[in-house]
Amino acid sequence: MLPIRDDQPRYSSPWVTRFLIALNLLIFLFEATLTARALNGLVHQFAVVPSHLAALLAGSTRYPLPAVVVPFFTSLFLHASWMHVIGNMWFLWIFGDNIEDYLGHFKYLVFYLLCGLIAMSTQVAVDIHSTVPALGASGAIAGVLGAYFVLYPRAKVLTWFFVFVLWVPAWIILGYWFLLNFLSGTATVLAVQTHNMGGVAFWAHVGGFLSGALLVKAFGERRMRYPYAYR
Repeated sequence: MLPIRDDQPRYSSPWVTRFLIALNLLIFLFEATLTARALNGLVHQFAVVPSHLAALLAGSTRYPLPAVVVPFFTSLFLHASWMHVIGNMWFLWIFGDNIEDYLGHFKYLVFYLLCGLIAMSTQVAVDIHSTVPALGASGAIAGVLGAYFVLYPRAKVLTWFFVFVLWVPAWIILGYWFLLNFLSGTATVLAVQTHNMGGVAFWAHVGGFLSGALLVKAFGERRMRYPYAYR
């Protein structure tokens, strides 16, 4: 299922969502200009390598605290491929503007970053000894999806399903997405695979989605906002 657009109205300009999309695209375009060696160096420096945190917690001085902490933030704007960045920005464009409208611009930005940090922490906690760099952009966007699932479960999302285009309730689209990631993440644990496995960071998606669903109400609705009749 490929979501196309939701029918949830908004009454404020989603400039933070647009800024995040532009920033992610610009950074990825920069990544695309790098040689394979340079890109590998950038990813290992600015993406999260779980084993670096494990070494720091074990008392090693090889990786200083800033070198371990800063990537939790910078990884939120890194992508692995064109399909990765296009898919993420597609979901952010569809669902992000309504969450920004609900929270207000500043709270939305803080919410986005916090969900990304929790998402990445979840992925690291699952396999803290992994030496594979983890990218956190999907986790932050998963937080936006979790918030939308809570706030607007009955909003209709125009969805392309094979050759059909249908209006589908958001809770079905987002619930299916979450369940798929949860089952896939569980499968990676049950399979007892090696620490250095690559692939999709399913647990970052799960952690981000749950954090968004739980935090959006705690952040609260912005003042002077028109109440939607079918929330």
